[in-house]
Amino acid sequence: MNKKLRHVHINMTDNINRFHDCASGMTGLRLLVVLVEPMYDGNVGSVARSMKNFGFKDMVMINPCHIDDFGMAMAVHAKDILTGAKVAKNLSEAVEGADLVVGTTGKRLTNEQRHLRLHLRVPYLTPRDLGEKLKDKSCTVALLLGREDCGLTNVELEQCDLVVSIPTSDAYPIMNISHAATVLLYELSQVTGGRTEADLASGESMRRLRERIEILLKEINYPEHKLDYVNLMLRRISGRAELTEREVNTLMGILKNTLWKIKGSKDASGRGPAEVQEQV
Repeated sequence: MNKKLRHVHINMTDNINRFHDCASGMTGLRLLVVLVEPMYDGNVGSVARSMKNFGFKDMVMINPCHIDDFGMAMAVHAKDILTGAKVAKNLSEAVEGADLVVGTTGKRLTNEQRHLRLHLRVPYLTPRDLGEKLKDKSCTVALLLGREDCGLTNVELEQCDLVVSIPTSDAYPIMNISHAATVLLYELSQVTGGRTEADLASGESMRRLRERIEILLKEINYPEHKLDYVNLMLRRISGRAELTEREVNTLMGILKNTLWKIKGSKDASGRGPAEVQEQV
């Protein structure tokens, strides 16, 4: 094999939205496989091979390692996925336009740990659960695969609507990234997506809903030190709820009228609502 480092040509100028045209009329499930700062080109090549095995083609890499001859060799007949991959500078850019962001984790909490950062990793879905949830849905899903040495950070998990974990042995729960990708991609390849009467709400609509909820929480003087926790919990609840566009619009209307009512009450009395005492 040629020892000279080979840099795969990756088109940096393509608009990432070429991956996200589901909402503009394309039917079915569209999967973006997002590799977060992959360290080894052999693993990247192996993920590309698994993607092609199961019929997926859209790869996004965040600050990846160099892809040399070994990575290309591991891809075998999936070199086109590597050369066509999008490179993003950060997670926000990588998942732009996705309707659902799914994080992966191999770290499962012990009984002693379940009160610590509980909301970050649990409740989680199995790959099969995720496939069932996406059955007959029309949407763009970003599947995040973390670094080989430490996975996804807490900050990255906080940006996920759902978390999926593969049920492995407690004796050695962490899988190689390409092996984990293969299990996930197999399950997702069984999903039959399609245009239905009730497609999932778009990622942009869900973002606006979260913003409106945060405004309401601040308006009612919700304890500031709990806002991050509650916002993430609500994000995970809405991710599991499979909200439709119409349902989101209804919730937005309720929140808007609630905020108007609060503002009117404030204007009339000169005081805001009482401090919320309920403990999370």
